[in-house]
Amino acid sequence: MKLRNLPLTLALMAAFAGTAQAQSLATLYEAAKSHDATFKAAQSQYKAAQAKADQARGLLRPTAGLGGNLSESSLSNLSNAAGSGEFGTRSLSLNASHPLYRPANQITFQQGLKQENLALVQLKVAEQELILRLSQAYFDVLTSQESLNFVKAQKSAVSEQLAAAKRNFEVGTATITDTREAQARFDLVTAQEIAAENDLRIKRLALDETVGLRDVSPKALLGEVQMEDLQKGSIDAWVTQSAQDNGQLVQARIALELARLEITKAKAAERPTVDLVGSYGMTRYRNGATSQQDTNVATVGLTFNYPLYTGQSTQNRIRETVALEDKARNDLEAAQRSVAQATRAAFLGLQSGLSQVHALKAAEASSQSALDANKLGYQVGVRINIDVLNSQSQLFQTKRDLAKARHDVLLGQLRLLQVSGTLKANDLQDISRLLQK
Repeated sequence: MKLRNLPLTLALMAAFAGTAQAQSLATLYEAAKSHDATFKAAQSQYKAAQAKADQARGLLRPTAGLGGNLSESSLSNLSNAAGSGEFGTRSLSLNASHPLYRPANQITFQQGLKQENLALVQLKVAEQELILRLSQAYFDVLTSQESLNFVKAQKSAVSEQLAAAKRNFEVGTATITDTREAQARFDLVTAQEIAAENDLRIKRLALDETVGLRDVSPKALLGEVQMEDLQKGSIDAWVTQSAQDNGQLVQARIALELARLEITKAKAAERPTVDLVGSYGMTRYRNGATSQQDTNVATVGLTFNYPLYTGQSTQNRIRETVALEDKARNDLEAAQRSVAQATRAAFLGLQSGLSQVHALKAAEASSQSALDANKLGYQVGVRINIDVLNSQSQLFQTKRDLAKARHDVLLGQLRLLQVSGTLKANDLQDISRLLQK
């Protein structure tokens, strides 16, 4: 190991010493699913939609009801006492009805099934949003952690440079300016360290809140990862995929289908309805002081109803549903354009991120070479202390940018999968394989 890399190596080893019990992204997702209120609300909404679909199914089934009546009477005949007395009536009836022709009920049932599918899509979208929110919080912590690590490593390097400047000044080989420049840079890095520590605490709190756990320690990204395999396919292929499976578009298409069914349902209000009805009733009399006798009556028949005039409410309802169907069609068209644009932006963003990673890796190597050259030049007297300090600052800034770029690439891959509608929990396993064990 070269001595010039020792401060950075020691700082990174100390920073990652506590990651033995770090959690993977896939593991934290399982915790987030049981904690996230938005995802749980979508689950409840889906259950409610299933129940509502079953309600609509009930409109196609027969109904039955049981009714009864109990009454007591007292008769006082003032002209004839023999005609006075108390008697009662007891009756029990069973009524049943089965819809034979109710087109509105059939359409309501179809709408119920569509609503159930819509809630399922909304649940899928909520799951994808949870995956992305968790990943964002996860990589925010990693980026902040690595930024702090590099600030500490830079502080260690600047401290060594400050000590060297002081020694050179004491022996008369350097001026006080070198010492003051190194001290100023050391104070600046100390302030950056304080800010980085606070930023890390905030990012950790956000991740803890997302997964419902305390002191979450995410696994860090492996230093060398072949990220070229993340981006597969052409931009047109991704746009085609998103046009088919994007959650926003699927919801818009279902909304249009529901609007069309609503038009048919409104028109069905002008049609007749036919029901099969039946009843069975029993009536019993107490103290048969009257001429009435106990009876049992069974009835079966058809009920027909045809709306002749509804005060123009049906016609106005049809016009309303036609306008709403036109709105749903325009919403779908707008969603198609928006999703296509978002897919292209996500693809190009990922492509740009990969290019940035390559460029920053080259910049890291160049910055390291520049630092080595400035250190050597300082030792032989052709460079001054500020040149070394600036080279150190440039190197560690490049390292921070490279770490962030790698994390942004992984997030960009997940965003591309989300906008294409293909993001699944299994994709987190692929990301987890790139993280340290």
